[in-house]
Amino acid sequence: MKKIISVLLAAMLVFAFAACGETENVADTTVETTEEVVDTTAADTTEAVVDTTAVETTADEAVEAPAVMSYAEYAAAELDTAVTVEAYVQGHQSWWDNKITVYAQDADGAYFIYEMACSEEDAAKLVAGTRILVSGYKAEWAGEVEIVDATFEFVTDGESFVAEAMDATALLGTEDLIAHQNKLVAFKGMTVEAVEFKNGEAGDDIYVTLSKDGASYNFCVEVYLTGTDTEVYTTVSALTAGTVVDVEGFLYWYEGMNPHITAITVAQ
Repeated sequence: MKKIISVLLAAMLVFAFAACGETENVADTTVETTEEVVDTTAADTTEAVVDTTAVETTADEAVEAPAVMSYAEYAAAELDTAVTVEAYVQGHQSWWDNKITVYAQDADGAYFIYEMACSEEDAAKLVAGTRILVSGYKAEWAGEVEIVDATFEFVTDGESFVAEAMDATALLGTEDLIAHQNKLVAFKGMTVEAVEFKNGEAGDDIYVTLSKDGASYNFCVEVYLTGTDTEVYTTVSALTAGTVVDVEGFLYWYEGMNPHITAITVAQ
């Protein structure tokens, strides 16, 4: 009987030691697993911070002020490309719907800026000689090269420029005339052939046909530029065929030269 009891006690001790061994192994495994999770999480967090910083740096580098073009660079630019120019207001059409169409020029060339975004308050400041920075897209419509979808800001460095009309009479009928598109120009000794109101009524644009040396040319009094209560509108309205005049205007283009008249003098 004593031998049986001794065998049972010995067996119980063996099982107890085995159970203790399994517990220690589980504990060790748990610790190792926890350490691995912590290490992996730390590595992922560090990489995420680095990636975010890289994205922010790239965004900052992409925000750059547009380069201001010379007139020669603007003239050479392809159509439908972004352009940025500095020029001086020479005149503008009526403001409406937060847009304004501007005739601008510098010492080298001229620009027609079509429906530029502009508040009514800023429109009142766009007097002749005002310097502006304009960004938009170069476009062409019926031969007229213009800047569209434009925005602007005032350049307040004290400079001002008001162009004198360039005498372009000798360039009539030549291929060189278009190189002066949108400039303020003058044509002298022109003979009136016809005067016609758009839609047949006074108060709208006036289409004027003038001739020189046997060739005829189309001009226009743009009512949104001059208005109906100005001297130029009144004078052109009363012209008759055969009258000789000197005219000034912006060298707009529509299927050929079509200057927008700003001043006219009847020869004595």
